[in-house]
Amino acid sequence: MGCSCPPLADAACLALLLLALSLACRHHHGCAAATLSTASRWVLDESGSRVKLACVNWPSHLEPVLAEGLGKRPVGAIAADVAAMGFNCVRFTWPTFLVTDASYSDLTVAQSFQRLNLTESLAGIRVNNPGVVDLKLIDAFKAVVSSLGEHNLMVILDNHLSKPGWCCSNTDGSGFFGDTYFDPDVWVDGLTKMATMFAGVPNVVGMSLRNELRGPRQNVNDWYKYMQRGAEAVHAANPRVLVILSGLSFDNDLAFLNSRPVNLSFTGKVAFEVHWYSFSNGPEWSSGNANQACARITAGITRRAFYLLDRGWPVILSEFGVDNRGVNTNDNRYYGCAAAAAADLDLDWALWALQGSYYLREGVLGLDEVYGVLDWAWCRPRNDTALRRVQALQRPLRGPGLAEAAPYTVLFHPVSGMCVVRRSPTPSLTQPFQLSLGPCNETEAWEYSAQQQRLALRDAALLCLRAEGAGRPASLAVSCGDAMARWGFVSDSKLHVAVNATSSAGSVGDGLLCLDVGADGRSVVTNPCRCLSADNSCDPQGQWFKLVSSTRSVVTKQTMLAQLPLKLKDWKIRSF
Repeated sequence: MGCSCPPLADAACLALLLLALSLACRHHHGCAAATLSTASRWVLDESGSRVKLACVNWPSHLEPVLAEGLGKRPVGAIAADVAAMGFNCVRFTWPTFLVTDASYSDLTVAQSFQRLNLTESLAGIRVNNPGVVDLKLIDAFKAVVSSLGEHNLMVILDNHLSKPGWCCSNTDGSGFFGDTYFDPDVWVDGLTKMATMFAGVPNVVGMSLRNELRGPRQNVNDWYKYMQRGAEAVHAANPRVLVILSGLSFDNDLAFLNSRPVNLSFTGKVAFEVHWYSFSNGPEWSSGNANQACARITAGITRRAFYLLDRGWPVILSEFGVDNRGVNTNDNRYYGCAAAAAADLDLDWALWALQGSYYLREGVLGLDEVYGVLDWAWCRPRNDTALRRVQALQRPLRGPGLAEAAPYTVLFHPVSGMCVVRRSPTPSLTQPFQLSLGPCNETEAWEYSAQQQRLALRDAALLCLRAEGAGRPASLAVSCGDAMARWGFVSDSKLHVAVNATSSAGSVGDGLLCLDVGADGRSVVTNPCRCLSADNSCDPQGQWFKLVSSTRSVVTKQTMLAQLPLKLKDWKIRSF
C-alpha cells in the first residue's frame, strides 16, 4: 500500500521541473493547453510550429476501470514523475462500457473494487488517493486527466476495447465491429459522450477511435464505414481534438489506405496510428540474423504504415516497447532497429507502458508489468538505462518551426540512445580529434557525401571521420582521401557504417572495419564488422549507427578548425 521511495519532484526538483516544462513548450516539445492540428505529416500547435508527441501509455481499461497505480502512489506524484521523465503526453485508455453501460458507469471506485474483491488495492487507494474512493468511475477518470493537465501533460483518450479487461485477442468479443461486445452504435455513442465530456478540457488534445482492430470479422469495407462514422462523430462533438485512426490486424496494417484514402468532411485534424512490437513478427528477431530481420521488418512496416508519412499524413507509433529486464532476446534485438526507424523518421510515439503493476490482470492480483517504465511499486524507473535510451527519442529533430540550422546529419547510436560527439578538445599533430558517445543535444553537425563516401563536419569540412585501425579510436582528421576515410553501409539493415581497410596499404588484413563502441562503453572505435548476415547467434547492435537528419541548433563550440595547432592550420590541406 504505497511506497517510501523519494519522490522525483520534491520542492527543489519541482522548480527545476517547471522550468524544464516551460522550456519544452518553447521548443515545441508540447504544451498541455495546446490545440493541435495537422499539416502534411506534422502535428502542429496554434502558431504552426511542430509538436512532437512523446507519450507513455497509462491503462484505465481493465476490470476495475481505474487508472493503474492509484493504490501505490498519489495521482499527482505519478503525473509529476511522468513529466520528470521527459514525456509530454499520456495515451490514456478507456473501455466503451465506462460511459455506455450502467453496470459500470453507475459504480463508484469503491464499489468497483469491492465487487472484484480487490480489498488490498482499495486500501491502498484510500491511503494514497482518498479523494477518488467515492467518485463515480468516470469522475475518477476525469480527476486523472485533470492531474495530468496540472503537470503540463497532454492527453490522448484511447478507446481500448468495449468490455473492461485485458486486451487483446482474436476471440475476446471486442475485436471488430459486430463482435459480441462491439456494437457499432454503442461505440459511436461512447465516442460522442467522451468527446463531448472533454470538449472543454484543454489538455485533452486527441482521441484515438479504437485500439487494435482484429479478429475473423475484420474487413476493409466495414473499416471505412465505421471508422469514418466514428471520426465524424468525434469531430462534431469536439472539433478541437485530433482524431486518430488505427488499422487492421492488431493495428499493424494500414496498407489499404494506399489505394483508397479516408473520406471525411473535415481536414487538418486527422492522424493514423500503428503498433510495432518484437512479437508482431513472432520469433524472427531471435531466430534469424538481426540485420536481415531489421531490414525485412522495417520494409514491411513502411509498406503497411509509414508510407503514409510521404503521403502527407501523421503516423503515430502509439505502442512499442520491450521487456525492461533485458532478458528477452527477441525484444533486445528489435529495440535498436525500432529506435533507428523512430529517429530516422522523427516519429510521434507512445511507449508501452507506464504501469509497473496492475490491480488485476487476467485473474492475477498485483501482476508485475515487465514492459513498464516504473517498477512494481511505482516508485522509480524499472531500468534507468532503458529509460535513458527512450528519452533520446523525445526531442524533435525537424519540422515546421524547427529550422534552427541548415539540415545536417546526426550519428545516432540506437541501442544506447546516444550520439557521436567530440571527445578530445585540443588535438595535436600526433593526437587527432577523438570521438565518443554523448547526449544527442550535444551532437556534432555532420555531412555525409554518398558519392565520396565521406563523413565530414559540416562547419569544418576539412575534418573528416577516419578509421585508424582495428580496435583503435575513430578520429577526426584532415587525411580524407584514402580508404580509411571512405564510409559505406555494409549490412542489410544499413546500420553498419564501415570502411574497407583491405584497400588501405597500411591496413591489409583488417577487412571491413565498422564503427563500434569501445570497452569503456563511450569511446567510438572501429572493429571488424560482426553479425553482417546469416549468423543468428550474435547481437550486432553495438555496431549499429543511424545517420539521422536534423535542423535543430547545434551546441555552440569553438570552431573546430580554430582549435587546430598553428602549424597544422598553415598546412596546405589536400586529399592524399
